[in-house]
Parts: sequence; structure tokens; C-alpha cells
Amino acid sequence: MITAKGEGMTLSMLHGEPRVITVGTSVLSEALDAQAVPQTRVDWRPPLPGTAPALAELLADPRREQANDVAVGRLLSARPHLIGVRPARDVLGLEPGTFFHAGPPITWERASGPMRGALIGAMLFEGLAASPEEAEHRLSSGGTTLDPCHHHRTVGPMAGVVSPSMWMLEVADAEHGGTAYCSLNEGLGKVLRYGAYGPEVIDRLRWMGEVLGPVLQAALERSGPLDLRSLIAQALQMGDELHNRNRAATSLLVREIAPAIVDAAPERAAEVLRFINGNDHFFLNAGMAAAKVSADAARNVPGSSLVVAMARNGTDFGIQVSGLGNRWFTGPAGVPDGLYLGAYGPDDANPDIGDSTITETSGLGGFAMAAAPAIVRFVGGDVSDAVAATTSMYEITLAEHPAYQIPGLGFRGTPVGIDITLVARTGVLPVVNTGIAGRVAGTGQVGAGLVSPPADAFTAALEALADA
Repeated sequence: MITAKGEGMTLSMLHGEPRVITVGTSVLSEALDAQAVPQTRVDWRPPLPGTAPALAELLADPRREQANDVAVGRLLSARPHLIGVRPARDVLGLEPGTFFHAGPPITWERASGPMRGALIGAMLFEGLAASPEEAEHRLSSGGTTLDPCHHHRTVGPMAGVVSPSMWMLEVADAEHGGTAYCSLNEGLGKVLRYGAYGPEVIDRLRWMGEVLGPVLQAALERSGPLDLRSLIAQALQMGDELHNRNRAATSLLVREIAPAIVDAAPERAAEVLRFINGNDHFFLNAGMAAAKVSADAARNVPGSSLVVAMARNGTDFGIQVSGLGNRWFTGPAGVPDGLYLGAYGPDDANPDIGDSTITETSGLGGFAMAAAPAIVRFVGGDVSDAVAATTSMYEITLAEHPAYQIPGLGFRGTPVGIDITLVARTGVLPVVNTGIAGRVAGTGQVGAGLVSPPADAFTAALEALADA
């Protein structure tokens, strides 16, 4: 036996059969397995490079643990309800020539192809330009105002462009009193949110403003608020993950609201229900607004290291942290790795874009893929990859959601509450599943896949919180 003495303590280092402790890379561990050598595996990874000083300061901050308990408690207790559908000019005070967009702040000069395409389409839809060329000239000459959706309690999928005439889903938090908004979902393919702006895109938007929005508003006035938290919880147990698979959630929503649609607008009910039924992603936007109002409840807790927003504008990936107000911390958006439609391939893909990562921020989407094995047929990989993605997210989150449960994991709650200190300590980045927009304005959707945020955004936020 070998012993080591120090400060009155005797440490027994070896006793009985020798054992090996393996840390980090699995190569050594696998070699020892092959030789039947007893070993103890330790799951340890070095922290993100350069984060040690800031991590040490934050981990010693006596406010952090309680602040995170408060912040994540607010997120978990939020009770989002769909209460209305109204024009953006009414609920957001949008004026002609002002457009909200996905992600952190961006200028026309730095905007990606799909962002530019969506802005051109919004100009045409609002009657502010007679042609794409005129719209582009006005946008590039500084005659318009661009501002992030997140600055206005709003989220938008993909390019996320919101203009005054668009109708918005209005979601209220019955627990904390907050409100959030998201536009209506157009469907897949050549749609504004993917940067398409052809005549069929503008005609669809006009129909949505003239028919779909008013009918849904009239139906909600009859049905009363819809409990989105309950619908999301049910959809997770029916195979959705609420980002790129919303088939069950959309079906549940139709079941809830269809009778009120028929009562409120019998002459329009068939076309409205046909549109919703033909769009498996219709619930996505309601789910995004529910996630936004839930995450917003956790904002502005001094000392909290909880992430309250992740968003992309097609150029930058940005995050916001509860204890740091409305400051953005950004890094370059990556190109998703996934499956492509038709003849499209990676060269056609734009970097990651959209506010829909608010779903991952609230414990859904990539964080809930274990609940949706069929999602791999849309984003690539296999079922084991989906399960591994979810289980890895427990390493960087503060809690498990009490309502959002995963049957395949023994009804364990989804991992929720991304903590920048845990991201830095483990080196594990959030998993995001997403649609892929074509990089050329006007193309539309070209595929879907998985993407990781840039580590720079988390390390910058960590340093800022340590200095706060």
C-alpha cells in the first residue's frame, strides 16, 4: 500500500487491485476496456478557453445561486395563453417604413440574402414600393427603420420581418402578466420568412391580413383564451418537439378552435381550416410567442446567469442574459448541417437565421428532440442522435420543466434554463434544430438541420456578467 500524508490526513492511494481513472477522451478508456482493465470513468471537460478568471468570479458571487433560482422559477411558472390576433400597427405601434426583424440588430449593408428578400417583400406588401428594385433602393438609401423583434416583446421565425399590416398572435402570461407577439405562419416553401417575395408570397400575405387574421380574432372572442402551456405539454407526448415538428400541436390547436371558427365565420370557415390543416407548422408561431413570454418573465434578475434569448439574423447569432438587461452578445452565425430539398446543397445555404431559437431557450426544440424521434427524418441523423442531443442539454441547464415531459425518458422534464456558467464550464453548446434558408434573396427554404451557436457569444456574456 502507498500512502500520502498531509495536514494530519492519510490518503490511501492504492488498495487491492489497481484501477485506472480515465478523464476526457474515450480512446484510452476503450483501450482499457479491450484489455479488461478495471477503470473509473470521469466525465470532465476543460472550460471554454479564456473563461477561467470570469468563471471563478461568478462562481464565488453569493447572489448567483439565489438569482438563478428566482429567474428559472419565473420561467417555469409562466402560463402562456393565446388571447387574440390583431394587426401589428395596433398592438406594436408600427409605423409605415418601420420593420422589425429576427435576431440582434442588423443594418441593410450587413443583412443576409433571406433577410433582404423578406424586407423587399414587406415593402411590396405594404405598398411602399412598386417593384423589388424600387424596394431595394429605398432600403439601401436609409429611408426605412430596422429594429429587432425582441426589443418589442415580439419574435419572428427565420427572417422574422414584421410590418404594420401583418396580423400578430397575442399571448399573455396568466402568472406574471407579460405579453408577447408573433406573426401568423405562412406555411413552407417560398414564403416571406425564408426571403421569398414573388407575387404568390404577397397574395398569401394579403389573404392572411384580410381573411385569416380577422377570422381567428373573431373565433378567439367566442372561444376565450387558449392554454398554450397545456397544448405544448400534450404535443410533446404525441411526438412533437415544438420547433421543427409541430404536427400534433397544430392538430390540437385546430381541435380547440375549429368550432369557434365555424360559429364566427361560417362563410370563411372552410378556407381558413383548409389553410391551417395544410400547414403542419401553423402552431410554431404560437409556440414561439409562448416561449417568448415565458423567457421574458425571467429577465432582469440581478446576478442571474440564465439565458433569456437566443436569436439569429442570418449574419450574427446573439444571446441575452437575465442579469445583463437588453445587451446582446454575438458571434458569427453558423451554417446548419442537415438535409436539403431537391437539388439544393450546402453551397445554397444561408447561415442560421430566426428568432425560433426562443423554443430552445424555453426547453423545447433541440432540447426536446428525445420526445420527437421522427424529427430526424427532417433534420438528419438517427433516433439515438435525438436522444443524445436532449440528454446532453441537462448538463448546461438549471432545471427540468414540470409540465413539458418526455415519455421516452421516463417522463423526465425537458432541460430548461441555459446557464452561461455551465456552458463555459463544460464546453457544451446549446443544440438547435432549424430550417435552412437559401442564401440568395428570393430563394425560400432549401433544407433543415442542426446548428450550434458560436462560443464567443457565451464567453462575452460571461465576462460582462463578471464585470457587472
